[in-house]
Amino acid sequence: MALTLIRNAAVVATMDDDGIGTGTEIAGGAVAMRDGVVLAVGTTAELAPLAGHADVIIEAAGCVVTPGLVNTHHHLYQTLTRALPGATEASLFGWLKRLYPIWATYTPDDVFAATQLGLAELALSGCTMSSDHLYLFPNGVTLDDTIHAAQGIGLRFHATRGSMSVGTSAGGLPPDSLVEREDAILADCVRVIDRFHDAADGAMVRVGVAPCSPFSVSQGLMRDAALLARDKGVMLHTHLAEDADDVAFSLERFGCRPGQYAEELGWTGPDVWHAHCVQLDMQEIDLFARTKTGVAHCPGSNCRLGSGVAPVRAMVDAGVPVGLGVDGSASNDSGNLLGEARQAMLLQRVTHGATAFAAREALRLATRGGAQVLGRHDLGSLTPGKRADCAVWDMGTVASAGAWDLVAGLVLAPPAGVRDLFVEGRAVVRNSELVLTTRAAVVAAAHKSLNRLMALA
Repeated sequence: MALTLIRNAAVVATMDDDGIGTGTEIAGGAVAMRDGVVLAVGTTAELAPLAGHADVIIEAAGCVVTPGLVNTHHHLYQTLTRALPGATEASLFGWLKRLYPIWATYTPDDVFAATQLGLAELALSGCTMSSDHLYLFPNGVTLDDTIHAAQGIGLRFHATRGSMSVGTSAGGLPPDSLVEREDAILADCVRVIDRFHDAADGAMVRVGVAPCSPFSVSQGLMRDAALLARDKGVMLHTHLAEDADDVAFSLERFGCRPGQYAEELGWTGPDVWHAHCVQLDMQEIDLFARTKTGVAHCPGSNCRLGSGVAPVRAMVDAGVPVGLGVDGSASNDSGNLLGEARQAMLLQRVTHGATAFAAREALRLATRGGAQVLGRHDLGSLTPGKRADCAVWDMGTVASAGAWDLVAGLVLAPPAGVRDLFVEGRAVVRNSELVLTTRAAVVAAAHKSLNRLMALA
């Protein structure tokens, strides 16, 4: 593969294990990438001998270079149901009931279009890897639709095969028309893992097993999903302790708090990550820290649905692996991970004081933290040997100009988008435009599906 050299950056923020807790920062920095990995990192002067051998040279004057951002929780199919009337002022359960009938009309083309739209938004805002939680499969929709869509954008993709098996007639939340038989769910999990999952370093696609939530699947499916995932060597994902109603449901239905429920069913460990965890108590935080169970913190969605402020400061201090997620665009309406880093920082400060959470800590959650949560020890920092996923941020734009500390400025005064983005050393965004497709094509497909869904509604 060609040698690519990014040079003359104002700062390279490596997010490595050195520095003063948040990683080494190199003024006048440079990054060399070849064969999908980071070849060298240093000052531009130190890497100058590589310039004569470089196939591509990226000039990064006035820019900050970081590892690519990592999104640990999304429902990409929801990108076509943003700002939906009747759902914009609702808490979690009411919001879901408003949206289920619309989602029930989705086709494979709709899921493909929504996935490309959401991933394009992530790419243009600096994200190189995203998970996705697809848990409903109406009208012939399969997980394959999302994986094929991701390949057309160029991001690393962790697709999780979600599921719902307990409908309203059995005391669950989703309509019966959207639930599946549990044997069919488990069989399809095996199918997509065998077809798509890549366990190797540098994998572009991985597959996880992800029953939707304790209020939409049975205890038996939760147990069986954990057994299947461990037999196949893949990760587990679900929603947990998202809001007060979620906790109340767990206490009433199962006689225990969400953390205990997860532990009893085999849903703790470094191969598990839970979305939200807004309502975890200290005993549950200690459990997650002890077992290295990951958390996808989704501050924008938590605010939008009035779910509360997750105890991120306590989780990080206890040693819980924490990454950031934008969550579905029906509950956040935006898919900008740098915006989530800023929101995460602000929420901890408004709760615990101005010194409670630093900008660099938030940026680390968005990069290294997310990679850890998704089990990707092959990326997340700009260090030799790690995968070549990196973002080049122009800090001279209207949104960011005037920042003195450019690394902190990424979170405090974030640019509107990324200038250049590389995944496995390949350009996905150049000069603020998508490389593998166009904005116009993505938006046109989204509008076609949106018009159909609106007509049906």
